[in-house]
Amino acid sequence: MGWRGFGSDNHSGVHPEVLEALVAANDGHVHAYGEDPVTARAVDALKRHLGQECDVAFTFNGTGANCVALATVCRPWHSVICPATAHINCDEAAAPERLAGVKLVVVETPDGKLTPTLVEPALSVLGFEHAAQPRVISVSNVSEYGTVYTSDELRALADLAHEHGLLLHVDGARLANAAASLGCGLSEITADVGVDLLSLGGTKNGLAFGEAVVIFGAARTHDLVFVRKQLAQLASKMRFVAAQFEALFSGDLWLRSAAHANAMASRLAAGARAAGVELTQEPQANEVFALLAHDRVASLVERFHFYTWRESAKHGFDEVRWVTSWDTTVEDVDRLVDALP
Repeated sequence: MGWRGFGSDNHSGVHPEVLEALVAANDGHVHAYGEDPVTARAVDALKRHLGQECDVAFTFNGTGANCVALATVCRPWHSVICPATAHINCDEAAAPERLAGVKLVVVETPDGKLTPTLVEPALSVLGFEHAAQPRVISVSNVSEYGTVYTSDELRALADLAHEHGLLLHVDGARLANAAASLGCGLSEITADVGVDLLSLGGTKNGLAFGEAVVIFGAARTHDLVFVRKQLAQLASKMRFVAAQFEALFSGDLWLRSAAHANAMASRLAAGARAAGVELTQEPQANEVFALLAHDRVASLVERFHFYTWRESAKHGFDEVRWVTSWDTTVEDVDRLVDALP
């Protein structure tokens, strides 16, 4: 214990204000499974950010949130269109296929982001009984390449989805970072632009555990609560998940934490460039992708605990990913930058 690194915003600790909320929630008895005042307040706090026309279901983790969201609206013959780099495709051990029972149709992208032009070929099978039928377009905001969807980009995808009877899902594990990057509210990149399903992250933004499934507008269904239960994502002591979301979203803690992480990534990117390091994506949130000489990676990973994204991404160079967190300090960043030349 005691090391500090850049491998993931999951490596960070729990924000002190969230810990205080957990301690405060640990007082007396309340009804279980979300029938408690803490959960009610947390839902109200989220609706103030996302709009009143939505349903909220807290889950234990991000994979669970994604599976619950997709399983709620999909049938076994449905497919989900997503980027090839999507978390649901690369980092969830086929949980969407097994638990949500959907086929993932992946689309190659240059920057981790889908566009209507990229999605349209995957819609050609609509109505063809021999093919899994597209039901959901799923994107991550922030994407797995650290890029951010603007409200216009999301609106274009939502319009395409709705034109063809599909739904738009956003994996928002880092949605707070996206909003901080764009300088907008959460509803401006969800409900206001036609997003139907949202997996709202908390853990990467300072929570100990917990995410939320949010379903908007016409996509709302009573099936949500039953799917959450069947997929083992219903917490009996719900107040301890909800208390963290109340702490994060009742004020501006979500924004302060995300904006700080983004600022540290910007500092890291600028320092890396000044040290002669080539970046492979323009940093937009709290992730930086860079090329490092292969023979330098191992020693730097040992000191700074980050991941290699692609080995041999360029002759003699590996692509690495650095992620900053709510608790990353200027000193943390400068130590890494000083070690790069």
